[in-house]
Amino acid sequence: MERLKKHIKKYRKGYIFSVVAMILSIGLDMINPMIIKVIIDDVIKKGNMEIFPLALGSVLGITLGRAILGYTKEFMCDVTGTKVIADYRKELFDHIQSLSFSFFDRTNTGELMSRIKEDCDTIWRTISYGLILLTEQVIYFVIASILLFMISWKLALVSLLTMPLIAWLALELEKKIGETFGKISDQSAILNTTAQENIAGMRLVKAFAREKYEVEKFLKENQTNYKLQVEQARVWAQYHPKIEFLSNMVTVLVITVGGYLVMGESMSIGTLVAFANYANMLIWPMRMLGWLTNMMGECKASLGKIDGIFIQQPEIKNKEKTIEPSKVKGHVHFDHVSFSYHGTPVLENICIDAKPGSTIAIMGATGSGKTSLIHLLGRYYEPTKGKIEVDGVNITDMDLTALRKSISIVMQDTFLFSDTIKENICFGTSDLSTDRLIRGAKDAQAHEFIMDLSNQYDTVIGERGVGLSGGQKQRISIARALVTDSPILIMDDSTSALDMETEYQIQKALESQKNRTKFIIAHRISAVKNADEILILEEGKIVERGTHEQLLAFKGRYYDTYQAQYQGMVEIKGEVVSCQ
Repeated sequence: MERLKKHIKKYRKGYIFSVVAMILSIGLDMINPMIIKVIIDDVIKKGNMEIFPLALGSVLGITLGRAILGYTKEFMCDVTGTKVIADYRKELFDHIQSLSFSFFDRTNTGELMSRIKEDCDTIWRTISYGLILLTEQVIYFVIASILLFMISWKLALVSLLTMPLIAWLALELEKKIGETFGKISDQSAILNTTAQENIAGMRLVKAFAREKYEVEKFLKENQTNYKLQVEQARVWAQYHPKIEFLSNMVTVLVITVGGYLVMGESMSIGTLVAFANYANMLIWPMRMLGWLTNMMGECKASLGKIDGIFIQQPEIKNKEKTIEPSKVKGHVHFDHVSFSYHGTPVLENICIDAKPGSTIAIMGATGSGKTSLIHLLGRYYEPTKGKIEVDGVNITDMDLTALRKSISIVMQDTFLFSDTIKENICFGTSDLSTDRLIRGAKDAQAHEFIMDLSNQYDTVIGERGVGLSGGQKQRISIARALVTDSPILIMDDSTSALDMETEYQIQKALESQKNRTKFIIAHRISAVKNADEILILEEGKIVERGTHEQLLAFKGRYYDTYQAQYQGMVEIKGEVVSCQ
């Protein structure tokens, strides 16, 4: 809530301007009943026709003035509210960007989308329309109450008889509607997640003919959402008619009691009509109270959901004083590093010393901790024990942005944006020359197929690279890493979708980059055999390490993998040829 107040304060001039226009409009509106009183008592009853044109002209002038002021009020309030929510949404998005990997491990995309879109839109409706309307109704109520007491304090007390009960009903409505909307907000996040996952995985759904199952799953969540919406409508229906009835009772009481006063000649008919008009200015805020309470309840629930994200803090962040090296050479040292995730051991006592320009290959079965190891190097997670150094500096002492800019990574899960191929390759580099772009694409063996596309590098690809093959997506992802000048390169099983020849050409390109320290995770012997050191991981531990020749001579797990992959083949002078 404090964050929202901060943004409202920033644009308070817009709200002040809107409130001034509103007060002037209300002031003009307060004159109308008195003019009507004059028309009834002096023009119609007493026959003073000479003042009628002036009274009529005053009514027309007031109507025109209120129209102009009303437009100004609405326009300024909407524009100001839009600016406030734009900044608030940006702050929310910036905060989400700052959170660590672990937050996204436990939070669904659909939930975050719901907070950024639906909940922010709910808050926008409140601060752009509900807030100014609430202020307007309060001012109407206060001024109208004062005028009513000035006209007839007895009749004013009668008109306010139902107010305590209306206020109690409004408070009860706000409490129950807030609880219900909180459930609706949570369910909307689940519904968004279900739809987002299904649409993103539509090809898989169709491939397994699971359309009916997915539709039923979505309908189940949609039905839950429907029931919650009905529950909200039931709460609204339970309280709003009561508020409406009590509000209308004011008119009945005013006409009844006021009629007796007129018949007793203690009040003129014009005064009663004016009083009834002012009483209507009380009735309208009371009628709006239920609707405004509903809006405020929804806003409160949405603010609570968003605050739940704001209270999340990044687990990985800079120290107060950090080191930002002017140049990173790429000397990486893992010093007895262990890592546990939610209490489960993932890596244990990892020691690696990668000299600048060297290549470290990592192999192991699925779940052995290969990806976790390189995630520690980028400080996506923190080691449980030990330390990791880059050029002799503990990475926890380095500026986080500087550390990650010194690393280029091709992740196991290839992700491409819905943008041009050029923009996807340039993603990690702000100013990339055309020559560097093409050279990186050629090194990744992507240039040839890109040139065959309709718009070549300006070809727009679909979400997550839809429209490209798995190998093409991997090659673009590799090109994205190669075009940067980062001294450390990580390739996490990034050639699994490539044929042997393409993989071989990429390896040659990598070997030519002598100024980079390379970490290569792979399952193929062909991808790792030229590395300076090969590590074999098993259940988070390094069980074998050495060069290709050393590990073959050791005849352990690496040797078994080599035999399984090259059965029926023989290696002659570094080249693998078939014996069949």
